[in-house]
Amino acid sequence: MTSIFLWYLTLSLLGLITFPLAFWLLPGLPDRGYALSRTLGLLMWAYVFWMLASLGVLGNNPGGLVFALIVVLILSGWAATRVGWDGFRAWWARHRGAVVVGEVLFLAAFGLMTYLRGANPDLASTEKPMELMFINSILRSPTFPPHDGWLAGYAISYYYFGYVMAAMLAMLTKVSTPVAFSLMLATVFALGGMGAWGVAYNLLASLQVGKSADQLSDEKEDAKRNTQSASLALLAPLFVLLVSNAEAFLEVLHARGIGWQNGESAFWSWLNIKDLIGPPAATFDWPPPNRGWGWWWRASRVVNDVSFSGAELEIIDEFPFFSFLLGDLHPHVLAIPFAFLAMGLALNLFLSRDAEAFNLFGFRLRLSKMTFGLAALTLGGLAFLNTWDFPIYLALFAGAYALKRAGEDGWTWSRAVEFAGLGAALGVAGVALYLPFYVGFSSQAGGFLPNLLNPTRGAHLWVMFGTLLVPLFLYLYVQWRDEGGNLRLGLGVGAGFVLLLFLLALGVGALAALTPAGQEGINLLGAPDAASFLREGMTRRVTGIAGLGTLIGLFGLAVAGWFRKEAGEEGTARPGLGVGTFAGLMILIGTLLVIGPEFVYLRDQFGWRMNTVFKFYYQTWLLWGTAAGFGAAFLLKRLRGGAQVGAGAVVVLCAGIGLLYPILGMPTRTNNFQNPWTLDGTGYSFLSGDELAAVEWLKTAPMGTLVEAVGGSYSGYARMSGHSGLPALLGWPGHEAQWRGGYEEQGTRQGDVETIYRTGSWPQTEALLRQYGVRYVVVGNLERSTYGVNETKFRRFLTPVFEQGSVVIYEFEGGDG
Repeated sequence: MTSIFLWYLTLSLLGLITFPLAFWLLPGLPDRGYALSRTLGLLMWAYVFWMLASLGVLGNNPGGLVFALIVVLILSGWAATRVGWDGFRAWWARHRGAVVVGEVLFLAAFGLMTYLRGANPDLASTEKPMELMFINSILRSPTFPPHDGWLAGYAISYYYFGYVMAAMLAMLTKVSTPVAFSLMLATVFALGGMGAWGVAYNLLASLQVGKSADQLSDEKEDAKRNTQSASLALLAPLFVLLVSNAEAFLEVLHARGIGWQNGESAFWSWLNIKDLIGPPAATFDWPPPNRGWGWWWRASRVVNDVSFSGAELEIIDEFPFFSFLLGDLHPHVLAIPFAFLAMGLALNLFLSRDAEAFNLFGFRLRLSKMTFGLAALTLGGLAFLNTWDFPIYLALFAGAYALKRAGEDGWTWSRAVEFAGLGAALGVAGVALYLPFYVGFSSQAGGFLPNLLNPTRGAHLWVMFGTLLVPLFLYLYVQWRDEGGNLRLGLGVGAGFVLLLFLLALGVGALAALTPAGQEGINLLGAPDAASFLREGMTRRVTGIAGLGTLIGLFGLAVAGWFRKEAGEEGTARPGLGVGTFAGLMILIGTLLVIGPEFVYLRDQFGWRMNTVFKFYYQTWLLWGTAAGFGAAFLLKRLRGGAQVGAGAVVVLCAGIGLLYPILGMPTRTNNFQNPWTLDGTGYSFLSGDELAAVEWLKTAPMGTLVEAVGGSYSGYARMSGHSGLPALLGWPGHEAQWRGGYEEQGTRQGDVETIYRTGSWPQTEALLRQYGVRYVVVGNLERSTYGVNETKFRRFLTPVFEQGSVVIYEFEGGDG
């Protein structure tokens, strides 16, 4: 409990320290950055520490952490003097109720995920050994860039900023890494909830005056309205973090036997979701005994792609609560709070009445230098956290700028130039601020390829996003009905955009089919020739048109209000600065992220659109979930009488369907909460008791390269380096190849490790140990079962420095320290 309290207190103090700086930097937001202050503080603290450590100014130690924190404190103190006490007091009088709601939300979210994680502190499944290795490697690295724990002699080649943050919090609070892993998951959940709530709250509070709540004059009435808005804004974190897709609802229907007769079902066959095609158990209760422990995993695989020959092509379609139930600290999860920070910055720009401008390389930017700098820091940080997110939120920020400028001067081609110009400038600045990261980073991406074969079926799209799409469509329809807009033009733009993407994909695909590589790709998908491949693709497009139809409709409604003329105005349409315009932008960006993989995907080691759908759909959930929460709150505020009751019933129905997943999934994942509660997942890892003792010894041993058994991913191999932070000669070869785009850096290491363990020749062993600078050789049951270790040479020529039970660690005195 002490660890939990210290961690929570550290985050809260960090938010308090940073709030004056957020207050000064985010004048357009009614909450003046309160909801985002913890996230902003963590970003700035981590950036100062990482950059100064990378430049050799600071060491990777507690002293360096404190120095970086003092830098943030000084900046925030300076900002406080600029704001003045009267400014804080006036804001507090209007927003104190909202602050109470926000603090209760943060505590509740942090407590919920801490409790859930303690009921299942698994450290062995999926990507957790890798993520634990990153944190431990960062903690053990004396300088930055941190060493790669699974490839000695190399720095980490991955977007590792989130793991730096986790290591910083662990180091400052003196919490063990396994406990820090659990608390970091709770941190991301709580900060993500605060971020979604903050964006929705600022949108709702801005509805009262069209721009900023600072314009309101009646302090008490304003405070009352803000507290109401803060309460309604809780719908946003509900829809983002807890509401899930409809797969659990389908599981219940399937388990109850609905739609089945004599072992056959036209509906379930048509729906075609894996493991739901076959008939359920004879007893239609929930959960039936043979439902299977892993039913909750199916919710992340509802989109179903198949090759030309009918072979299944796995598609990942995670959503936030699945990620937290799974418990991985993967980059797409660690980046969640900072995605909301980027949304908040874009909203601040959109709402800001600041008339400042500056020239950058001859390009006139109508925003302050501080706004530009903060955006570059945040967006560049997203690239370091989860590179996929960088262009997405860059587009959101530049889009908010273009919309604001359109509201001021109307729609002209200048808006497109301004969008591209700001986007390019921020892109360059964001990369420049994090340049040390890119020096050692190798991307696995190999450009974009056309997707001509597999559109997302409408049924699967609605299973995946239906709990968000219904409130979004309802909100957009009511807004269009009440405020007007050119829906026909919006739909036309959406359809034209989709047609353009289709023609581009078709043209590129046709050209590629003429090349040997393109023909080989077609053959790999099971097609005999290009003509058959394209014919099958067109057939699937036509039969699956419902998915694209849904997206075009959402596209049109989202942008319809952008082409609304102000009353009495002639000429160029001006959308004004209504917050609904910004909500429409969020919905539009999310829609484009779903449309994109319909026609193109990023080429990587998987070979099809699996990873592109995964990364794009995930950000769509954050954007649509926040907009759905805001839209639902908007409906409850705007509508009256029966319309309000009806809208409320729809929102409750969608939320109820989406909440079935966490309600049913948490007991399944946690063994009905019967496991002993602990945040230390060491007992749920691949380590035996003897190996755990060896790891504890290695944590305090002098730095050096170790050799241990090398094997496949998602296994107990590389357990010593992963848990201790000392670099192994080689860990999981497949993951290293994925991070570095190939096996070149690994060279012959895997075979050399086998030789070190198997050979009876000491000169050969010694030569390899010297070649790689090995200091420690681990011999345990895994090494013996993998290699049949010739241990005689180790006992004769090396010094055993640790020995307990079946585990021995030998030290080679000729190895590098």
